[in-house]
Amino acid sequence: MSNQFKNILIVRTDRIGDVVLSLPLARIIKEKFPDAKITFLVRNYTKALVVNNPFIDDVITLEEKSSKVLIKRNVSRLRSKNFDTAIIVYPTFKISLIIFLSGIKNRIGSGYRLYSFLFNKKVFEHRKDAVKHELEYNLSLLSAIGIENSGGINNVSFDLGVNQSSLSKVDKVLESIEIRSDEKFIIIHPGSGGSAIDLPIEKFKELIKLLTNKKYKVVLTGSEKETDLCNQLKLNEFVFNLAGKFNLEELIAIISKSSLLVANSTGPIHIAAALNKFTFGFYPKVKVCSAQRWGPYTNKKFIYEPELDCKDCTIEQCEKLNCMNTINIHRVFNDIVKVMENLNGDKNEI
Repeated sequence: MSNQFKNILIVRTDRIGDVVLSLPLARIIKEKFPDAKITFLVRNYTKALVVNNPFIDDVITLEEKSSKVLIKRNVSRLRSKNFDTAIIVYPTFKISLIIFLSGIKNRIGSGYRLYSFLFNKKVFEHRKDAVKHELEYNLSLLSAIGIENSGGINNVSFDLGVNQSSLSKVDKVLESIEIRSDEKFIIIHPGSGGSAIDLPIEKFKELIKLLTNKKYKVVLTGSEKETDLCNQLKLNEFVFNLAGKFNLEELIAIISKSSLLVANSTGPIHIAAALNKFTFGFYPKVKVCSAQRWGPYTNKKFIYEPELDCKDCTIEQCEKLNCMNTINIHRVFNDIVKVMENLNGDKNEI
């Protein structure tokens, strides 16, 4: 079987967290087929997640213009690489069509899309049912190339690399806000880019007041668009707003320096988990964006959901009832204190 799979393309052209949860595929494939060349196809803004991975041999960025996927240019580029296998982890019609037109022999993808006829090796699972984690759904696709791996937190490795020059920049920024290189600090990432339902900003304020009363230093991260959101959380001299200050490689670097990360269901929480950091995440009880499917894939996680007894919740209902407002911030605070008090130097465990 290994002769069939020598030049493998893994396709994940969506968002940061989605790409992170696809990273373990590289090592697992290499363990089965050590001589295979593994290439990731990603969007330009997620490239930093894959370039420093020792199990990924090459990275191709999707050709786009004004967020529009350029079919001919992508097909031409992929054809020149002579891939024998493509694993389309995140299928859209355009991406699936590009893979088909690229003449790749083995095209692996979901069997449940209208355009699944473009794949010739299909895996039949409905991800929207959320019976398992997104990473485990990704691993299921490997059955099409003879790899059976059901995951498990202790059985996967993300191999997310940290860029050294980015670490140097982060050290300088931290020094400028008087956080020493050996000093503990907490990252709070209050935005989510609309990927889920967020904890209300007043709840973040409540948490930050409690943390800074204990003189913990809090670093706020986010995109440039989230600068104003983070400014609302700069409550005192222990809070530092670094939203919009870092590119993705630098965000990875500052997360690697932090003690723990607090966030909604969003990409940075998966980066933190991949870097073996403690993660504190806020999740709705909506099946499609639940912690069961989208929680950080780590033993070092604390998950907080609405304290309402609701079933079959929808995004609309969750927003209407303001369910996330029922999360008990004192519980979050107590859990953070417990972790912070047990972190000794570089030992990242309790």
